[in-house]
Amino acid sequence: MEAGAALAAALALAVALAAGAEETAVAGGFSAGGGAEEQPRTARDRGREQETSEQESADPRAPVVFIGARSLAQTRARRKAPEERLRTPCPMLPDAPRPSTVRTRALSLGLFLLLLPAACCDLGLGRTEPFSPAEYEEHARERREAFGPEFTVMVVPPFVVIGDGPREWVEADANEVVRVAAALLKRRFFDRDPAAIIDVLMLQSESSYDARAGSLWSPPSTPYGFYSPCDRAIYVNMSRGNGTLVHEMVHALMEATFPACPTWFNEGLASLYEHTDLSTGDLRGRVNWRLPGLQKAIKRRATIPLDALLSTSRGDFYDSERSGLNYAMARYLCFYLQEKGLLEVFFHKFVADQEKDPTGVETLRRVLGEKDLSAFQRRWEEEMLALVYP
Repeated sequence: MEAGAALAAALALAVALAAGAEETAVAGGFSAGGGAEEQPRTARDRGREQETSEQESADPRAPVVFIGARSLAQTRARRKAPEERLRTPCPMLPDAPRPSTVRTRALSLGLFLLLLPAACCDLGLGRTEPFSPAEYEEHARERREAFGPEFTVMVVPPFVVIGDGPREWVEADANEVVRVAAALLKRRFFDRDPAAIIDVLMLQSESSYDARAGSLWSPPSTPYGFYSPCDRAIYVNMSRGNGTLVHEMVHALMEATFPACPTWFNEGLASLYEHTDLSTGDLRGRVNWRLPGLQKAIKRRATIPLDALLSTSRGDFYDSERSGLNYAMARYLCFYLQEKGLLEVFFHKFVADQEKDPTGVETLRRVLGEKDLSAFQRRWEEEMLALVYP
């Protein structure tokens, strides 16, 4: 993009931001869209309400990583935890990875306008050599100084975990979810670490999450969590379950290994692992709350052709009218590949052939051994109808 066009686009986005547009349209973060409804509620409000009602009406445990009985009991306890001690001011971090409520102030917006043409939010292809232990410890030291004693800060390469919940809870999720999932994801899919150390903010309550992950004008667009390349941070509302940790970790690691990954596969793989089982020492997506919506669409013949799904642009994928179905179809296509033992094969072939097959449709045909995706889709939909949830 030429400099003049980039500046014009930056100004347009700034106007949208000032009007309360969703943060992900500006920062490049990943989050789910919501349904349309009339004012006075904002698009953020509608998205939060829709996403919350869909998940909680289906299963109050979602999204949860299954690591034993402690996981579920802890999630339930978090929802009952008092919030008073968590209502502390949002600290300013010493460099770029700082909470959105600070980043969206006027000075930061001015810097954003200057840096957007240079794609400042894109970390791009990651590192083959990890950061040194000394670099991680220095980063963690800065975070401890910035956030203060109420936060637990832990190095969990390639992340630094920052949590405001009870220390034992933060340590448990850091070790049993973040550490284990990161090792499994890197072993199976991702051969690079992010280009910058990524903070994982595990925020204990709704109020803490809204205060630290929201913008100057409104709370976050999703009540669960998101990855912000601009902040070099993952924000997670832990009161809603710990599965969002793995979902957003996939986005950060995907950016490092496969920056050109299309949205359907980025969200499909992340959604697969938002409800996963780590209790066996493996990483395996389970049937989750997205299945009933997919099954209803199949019965109504409202699904879209798979080749069209794979060709969907980022904007169209997150379109409020179809985002729920897009997420469900992408997740359960990845689920199918997982169950057939083809998911890793597909991923590595897709990465290798990305320049000549940017959507992955030809790679999917080859991996499945299917020339006619329409015929395959009919069989895939039949298998999805046979799944049972919960």
